[in-house]
Amino acid sequence: HVSRLVMSGNDAIVAGALYAGCRFYAGYPITPASDILESMARELPKLGGTFLQAEDEMASLAACLGASFTGTKAMTATSGPGFSLMTEVMGLASMSELPVVIVNAQRAGPSTGMPTKLEQGDLFHALYGGHGDFPRIVVAPASVEDCLIQVVNAFNWADKYQMPAIFLSDQSLSHRTES
Repeated sequence: HVSRLVMSGNDAIVAGALYAGCRFYAGYPITPASDILESMARELPKLGGTFLQAEDEMASLAACLGASFTGTKAMTATSGPGFSLMTEVMGLASMSELPVVIVNAQRAGPSTGMPTKLEQGDLFHALYGGHGDFPRIVVAPASVEDCLIQVVNAFNWADKYQMPAIFLSDQSLSHRTES
């Protein structure tokens, strides 16, 4: 009898991040990325890692940069509204040449959006958002399996090029399950 492992896109992101060596996670709850926060809170301490639920998205990313400054692989996850708040701190990450992975589980609509509807509306923000021009890596997975593979790549590229890597998921991929 062969048992099948079934996981969601968010589960795959967590598994890939832990496999890639992520040992610090800071975040603030926001749908559809909250599953990542909950899983990292449960799994990171088992590996000697550190979890922080910060007071907002800016503090989450700033804490990740502090961890990165010490040489610790760090990640945060958010959705569109939180990603907008992180823009200034992403610029700091790039200017300071600090590797970090930022998961943006996109949802529909402007401003606070619609947490249960699907849209990939943050692409241009991920590519071009910020004050001045700063380099960043943008990764967009195609499936649950690809979430696991590409988040490992995001950590490796962020570390190699010493810059933030933005991982674009979306509401559908976050909650879709595949074996």
